[in-house]
Amino acid sequence: MVVNRASQSDTSGEIKPGRQRPEKQTMDEVVMAEEILNLSSRLQKLQSIAWDKQRFEEDKVLCNTGGLTEIPVKALPETVEQLSLSKNHFPVIRSDAFSGLRSLRKLSLDGNNISVIKPFAFRGLPRLRELSIQHTPLTTVAQFAFAGLQNLTAILLAHNRITRVEGYAFAGTSSVRLLLLTNNPMQKVETSAFSGMTNVERLIFPSGIRNVEVDAFNGLDTVGVIKMAFMDLKSLRAHTFRGLSHVHVLSIQESDLGVIRAGCLEGLTHVGTLNVVNNKIDAVQQLAIRPANRIRALRFLGNHLLETPRPGALIIQGVDTMAVHGNHFPCDCHVHTLLESALANGSAEFRARNFCISPLEMNGKPIAELDLEAIGRCQEQVTRGNLEAPLGAGAATPPHPSSSSHQILYGQQQWRALDNMEDQGDTSVVLHRDIHT
Repeated sequence: MVVNRASQSDTSGEIKPGRQRPEKQTMDEVVMAEEILNLSSRLQKLQSIAWDKQRFEEDKVLCNTGGLTEIPVKALPETVEQLSLSKNHFPVIRSDAFSGLRSLRKLSLDGNNISVIKPFAFRGLPRLRELSIQHTPLTTVAQFAFAGLQNLTAILLAHNRITRVEGYAFAGTSSVRLLLLTNNPMQKVETSAFSGMTNVERLIFPSGIRNVEVDAFNGLDTVGVIKMAFMDLKSLRAHTFRGLSHVHVLSIQESDLGVIRAGCLEGLTHVGTLNVVNNKIDAVQQLAIRPANRIRALRFLGNHLLETPRPGALIIQGVDTMAVHGNHFPCDCHVHTLLESALANGSAEFRARNFCISPLEMNGKPIAELDLEAIGRCQEQVTRGNLEAPLGAGAATPPHPSSSSHQILYGQQQWRALDNMEDQGDTSVVLHRDIHT
């Protein structure tokens, strides 16, 4: 009977006191409710994180290796601050290509097949701080391509195929901390290539430059460091640096400078330090630093001169400090001229800290080890002294026109002829200089 009542009770579905099964169901419901609350809380946190991530992605757009053939400026949010379109396939950056992206701060276009940058391509980007175009087939930085950019931290143009920078390519661009042109096959710096640029912290050229044109830096104003290294020049021409002003450090280093022409520093003004370091110099026609240049310090270090500068070729005036050591000079009859020049000024320190490149037995030895009294002055110097002395009893007989004074005049005519040939692009010019011993 009990069984029957129990069976009836079970079948009726009534819940009677003292029964355990309904109590277990209640506990399960509580556990489930707690789990639902936990899941809801976690879901709210995930939604919050997703929303934050979405906002971040609106600031930063990465579209690398996307196969793009054009810049999708209309598809980009106007609030984007970082944009990377690397390793796509657009060959041309058109004028005003990023118009409307006024919040953009960082732009990377590395690894594209960019071959043309139109004038004012990046106009309308007032907040842009870093621009990188590297590892592309770009060969020419065209006129006004990077014009009008303000307050950039860096323009990175390394590892391209740039052979030329046209005049005014960076006109109106200012406050650039770094303009990087390294690892490009650039062989010529053209006239006014950097004209109109102001407030540049570092301008670093690629190696292998063979020609720096007249007025190459004309209009470039207020620069922290200009570094020109590993050049292979026929000459450093007159007016190479004309129009360049307010440079903290100008470094010409580790290069073959060929012939330093008269007037190469003419028009260069307000330089903190001029470094001429570790270069090979075939000859110095004239190296003139005058008070108008306002060069505060000269560091002439570690250079190898194949020919001793002639009298009057070295003019150093208005320089506050000068360091001249580690250089190598021919120690022939012209060494007297060298020691009397503005570069040495007859100092014992110069003789101790500079070295002979020739003759062979003196190669690498300090000039101080020379027996100067045993080295006579060159014939043209003796002849010049005789010409300048008053004629009288015991005076030397005036030299024949075929003597050294005539050879000096001929040498000056030779310089002018070589200058004209080089200006006309004659690549067959070979300088031949006789050293009179």
